[in-house]
Amino acid sequence: MAPAAVGAVFGERGLRSLVWQKLKLSVFDDCRKEEEWKIIILDDFTTKLLSSCGKMTDLLAEGITAVENVYKNREPVPHMKAIYFITPTEKSVDGLINDFVSKSSSKYKAAYVYFTDFCPDILFNKMKSSCSWAIRRCKEINVSFLPYESQVFTLDVPDAFFCCYCPTVEKAKGKDAIMEAMAEQIVTLCATLDENPGVRYKSKPLDNASKLAELVEKKLENYYKIDERSQIKGKTHSQLLIIDRGFDPVSTVLHELTFQAMAYDLLPIENDTYKYKTDGPSGKEREAILEEDDELWVKIRHKHIADVLEEIPKLLKEVSSKRKATEEKLSLSNLAQLMKKMPHFRKQITKQVVHLNIAEDCMSKFKSNIEKLCKTEQDLALGTDAEGQKVKDSMRVLLPVLLNKNHDSYDKIRAILLYIFSTNGTTQENLDKLIQNVQIESDSDMIKNWEYLGVPVVVSSASQQRRQSRKDRSSEETFQLSRWTPVIKDVMEDAIENKLDSKEWPYFSQCPAAWNGSGAVSARQKSRTSYLDDRKSGSKLIVFVIGGITYSEMRSAYEVSQAYKSCEVVIGSTHILTPRRLLDDVKTLNKPKDTFCIKDEEKL
Repeated sequence: MAPAAVGAVFGERGLRSLVWQKLKLSVFDDCRKEEEWKIIILDDFTTKLLSSCGKMTDLLAEGITAVENVYKNREPVPHMKAIYFITPTEKSVDGLINDFVSKSSSKYKAAYVYFTDFCPDILFNKMKSSCSWAIRRCKEINVSFLPYESQVFTLDVPDAFFCCYCPTVEKAKGKDAIMEAMAEQIVTLCATLDENPGVRYKSKPLDNASKLAELVEKKLENYYKIDERSQIKGKTHSQLLIIDRGFDPVSTVLHELTFQAMAYDLLPIENDTYKYKTDGPSGKEREAILEEDDELWVKIRHKHIADVLEEIPKLLKEVSSKRKATEEKLSLSNLAQLMKKMPHFRKQITKQVVHLNIAEDCMSKFKSNIEKLCKTEQDLALGTDAEGQKVKDSMRVLLPVLLNKNHDSYDKIRAILLYIFSTNGTTQENLDKLIQNVQIESDSDMIKNWEYLGVPVVVSSASQQRRQSRKDRSSEETFQLSRWTPVIKDVMEDAIENKLDSKEWPYFSQCPAAWNGSGAVSARQKSRTSYLDDRKSGSKLIVFVIGGITYSEMRSAYEVSQAYKSCEVVIGSTHILTPRRLLDDVKTLNKPKDTFCIKDEEKL
């Protein structure tokens, strides 16, 4: 079963487009027969994978007439062939076998089986002995990650956070299993990009990054030794950086005021779905999916909320003026009426109304509570105020937030954490006082458990460490309440400029010329060329964070890619974080947990 490969050229939707093209080539084209419809059978992971890069209309174009779940009972369709696109786990393979118990009772005419990645011999042999008579194809296509955005991927293993940072999980061997699984998934990302990157890791605060980097490098060597072209692929013009979550705790708890990060932090957006009402509180509830097929979302998601609030009404005014609409002040109720009057313009206006709703929802939260918090957070995070004056007493900056009864416990905990991060830890006595005075004893582990991520929480007064040195960005234009820049942006820029310290960022494999000073140059040093044309021959920087990434860190990948035209930045993690969910996860680190959602657990 040879792994399928595909050339990597970033298109309009980047990773999502690339994954779809690989699935089209490796799965749909592989079993295509003119004028023959098929059913596709998926498991939970491949359902997410397929929906992240394609729609039902795309499947119809490939001759797929129905989508089914391999775990559920289904009506037999014995005259039709079925494509099984599944993960190589015992549960999914058993689902396949159960569909072909005997020739007389088989659910489908034949099976075309495609695994996301390597299928262990024990499962392959089980399948072979049970239903080989029904299987027309059996391949591994090496796509075991989710393309979340054009330059963002996840491994869809949120429980990796617990496995990697729980102080007792080593005994259960859960950490080793998930490290192996993550390494295999990262290799399928590299294979999809057609890259064999040089691998580096952040040496501190913990050794997870080192362990994962070693596993990835070994699996890359193995993958490219056995690829279908029977050639050993040398290192390409790409670099992979692997980092532990504790490298930048500040960016995980700070209130962000750029549109996407702010919305996911403050609003109850679940599975990228935003619920809203256009006709006031009593109106019908509607849903909108925040995705890259929405061009307006892509255009404004990384902008500051102030710019978004200025831009959307302008766009709405343009639409309404073109149709000689009323010159009344634009409001959501007026827009709802406008949409009823102009059904042919409804789709265009709906997108704008959705984002105006999101922006106004964000601002109502911001004005009621968050605005006061933001100044405190920025001062604590940076150690300087908006005028650039050094903060001399961090506790004095923190206290007004703790005394304000309008702030909920999560916001107060976030502020306390920023205070602790800013001083690289505090004394046990001081921490106890803070917890008691704010009455957060039941949630105190949201603070204390950061120790397990390698972040100093309790230190003796004599061992106070110096604040981490950062790039000087004082000349960059920014909003006073958005002065903080995620540390990962510094890392990306330094990697492209070949400025990363090799002691702090050791190599597991030497990187090619592109990363030794000759391949990556600043956009300021070269002529302006087409973004996409430049990408085709450019190098790639892949950044992977163990334990989750924030929306502000995702934004950094796009910003750095725009600034350095010679390099495409791709960022990924085990999952995507919001501050509240992260604090809930941190709280559980010292609690027992019986089960882990490790995709490879059933392979063994």
